[in-house]
Amino acid sequence: MPLSPAIARALARTRLSPEDRALLDDLRFYDAGHGYDPFGLHPAYVALGLALLRPIYDHYFRVLSFGAEHIPHEGPAILAGNHSGTLPFDAMMLWIDVLLHTRRVVRSVADHFVPTLPILGTLFHRSGAVGGSRGNVRKLLENGELMAIFPEGTVGIGKGFDKRYQLERFRVGHAELSIRHRAPVVPVGFVGAEEQMPQLTKLVGLGRVMGLPYVPVPATPIPLPVRYRIHYGPPIPLHEQYPPDAADDPDAVREAAARVQQAVQDLLQQGLRIRKGRLFT
Repeated sequence: MPLSPAIARALARTRLSPEDRALLDDLRFYDAGHGYDPFGLHPAYVALGLALLRPIYDHYFRVLSFGAEHIPHEGPAILAGNHSGTLPFDAMMLWIDVLLHTRRVVRSVADHFVPTLPILGTLFHRSGAVGGSRGNVRKLLENGELMAIFPEGTVGIGKGFDKRYQLERFRVGHAELSIRHRAPVVPVGFVGAEEQMPQLTKLVGLGRVMGLPYVPVPATPIPLPVRYRIHYGPPIPLHEQYPPDAADDPDAVREAAARVQQAVQDLLQQGLRIRKGRLFT
């Protein structure tokens, strides 16, 4: 059974610094009338997530953040970035980085199988993740929420080591949503995550039995302590550059998605130049 909000809050308070407690006091949260927002988010679990992930963010991946001023502090927006690393630590580090810089809980769009995961599915929802249905995303953007979408999907997170920093073709949903719901897209480039957990192979058959796309077989039992560098680019105002009815035009949507993909690729190249090949420093 998932932890109750009271237990989650108590555990978090034993780990949080005074600064982080103050940050959470200013958290923007829309209570649906029973302690949770309409999608299951609860402040106690946000606090617990921050308490558990902050040491990993600070001391294991030693995250460096560039361009966080590009993240809107209010109103609807979509963060779109590369996805990699066998396990979704990039999404977790993005969640905490955005929280620290904006005091907003980014609502990550999870693949369809995530809500079915025992315990983890509930915990992800309690800390802000949502199932990737069109209705969920529409409502969140209409409510002025900040969303994170990884347009490469599970194909990206399952890339082989030889394809690191080579983006798979972006799916177009983020571009359609941006145009339809008048929300800018902020490109995000993760440098470091692509090397955190090299994948040897994927067990597709076993994954199907378990209700997953595949079961990864990584070269290391846990992620390597690579240094994360998260690069945010200037918001791309697709909603201003395309008329609303372009959301129903496949050619326009593909063109818009390609623009976002190029912006993410540019951020990756910039980040790799700054890193100069050093994984752990």
